[in-house]
Amino acid sequence: MSSYLASYLSLISIAIIMDRQEGDGRVIINIEDLASSLENEMSNDGRLPMLKHCIFKTPSILLRHKQSAYVPNYFSIGPYHHGQGKTKRAEKIKIKYLTNLFASMSSGQDLLRRCIDSIAVVETNARNCYDLEEEIGFGSEEFVQMLLVDGCFIIELFRKDAKLVPIDEKDPIFSTSFMLQFLYHDLILLENQIPWFILERLFDVLTTPSETKPLVELAFHFFKTSFSSYQTPVEASHFNDMNIKHILDLLWFSLVSPSKKLANENTYLGWQPIHSATRLKESGVKFKKVTSESILDINFNQGVLQIPSLLIQETTETMFRNLISYEQCLPHCRPVFTCYAIILSQLIGTAYDLEILCDKGIVDNWLSLEQATQFFDKLYQDTYVKEFFYSKFVQDLNQFCQSWWPRARAAYVHYYLSKSWIVVVVAAQVYACTMLFLTFLQTFFAIKN
Repeated sequence: MSSYLASYLSLISIAIIMDRQEGDGRVIINIEDLASSLENEMSNDGRLPMLKHCIFKTPSILLRHKQSAYVPNYFSIGPYHHGQGKTKRAEKIKIKYLTNLFASMSSGQDLLRRCIDSIAVVETNARNCYDLEEEIGFGSEEFVQMLLVDGCFIIELFRKDAKLVPIDEKDPIFSTSFMLQFLYHDLILLENQIPWFILERLFDVLTTPSETKPLVELAFHFFKTSFSSYQTPVEASHFNDMNIKHILDLLWFSLVSPSKKLANENTYLGWQPIHSATRLKESGVKFKKVTSESILDINFNQGVLQIPSLLIQETTETMFRNLISYEQCLPHCRPVFTCYAIILSQLIGTAYDLEILCDKGIVDNWLSLEQATQFFDKLYQDTYVKEFFYSKFVQDLNQFCQSWWPRARAAYVHYYLSKSWIVVVVAAQVYACTMLFLTFLQTFFAIKN
């Protein structure tokens, strides 16, 4: 019994008798039994969140906004969705990849055993990566087999995508476009991950000396157009010292690591809303597409809003929502991407807001304006940020908009020039004033002559 609980119970060592209004009955609380029950609950800390967890189930408060953005369409990776529903069919494809992989090697059986051994020695560490509210029902052999099949499938997928190994004409993934689209969605889900160190261990066993490209580079090649149409070269060496947890974490690092927001922003100025793109344009703010190593580097300088190019496609919402969910779940994670999503959601409220950014080349939209606009609606709802990494940016932008000339310009443009019929009236008034002035000048010079 803990010392705290013992001292507490010593004060109430006499049995507590509680009167109830139900007849004449009385209930006696047994202190020792209650203490024993509480001790069992207090000692059962296995269900408490562990700092080792890095692969989470999406919180229900976020899942309710769009469930399809968090669950796999076809390929299950890891234990959460293994063997469920429509993902069962994809198991045959993964097994086929595994079979062909080891059949193509001269020492395939030996390599298979080495792969199994490399996973078995870190099985406990792999289990600890998952935030499991209850046991997942996998024995050691079944759990290792799942990691082996999923890990080898991902590695072989990346190698084929990078043209490091030949692709069979009958390959079920590369011969059909919709399969790749499934994978671009399924491999970035927070619930659909396996630990990165499992992939690295398998990669070290499977790769030949002639293959010089590291696993990080292959992963980035597969997801090369996830955020922008303009692929920027990735230095794999930048990630050597980073504790990469899984594929989604790698994509998060690829945005946050090169960004200047972590270093330059004062996060303690607090969060303030900003105007939409339409209202900013009415205030005289100019929009400019800039080149940056990270899409997160949004800046405002001398009336110009500088934004790196962003690609909006079918998997963009899935990527955004899972990165936000990951930041919300991971202990001590700085919510840089969530802050970025807040800024975009405030800038884009209507199709016209989005059209302004598209016209400037800031947004490369592959969807309809309506679809893309709906994607930004409620994107960050039910999230919480302890630090806001765009505080200085928002402060400078709002100060510019609140100065007298932008405010007067915005009011005039909004109430007059934004309505087509008023534009005609104003044009007629300008024309009438001009003609009146010219008539006055003509009369004046006629009298003078």
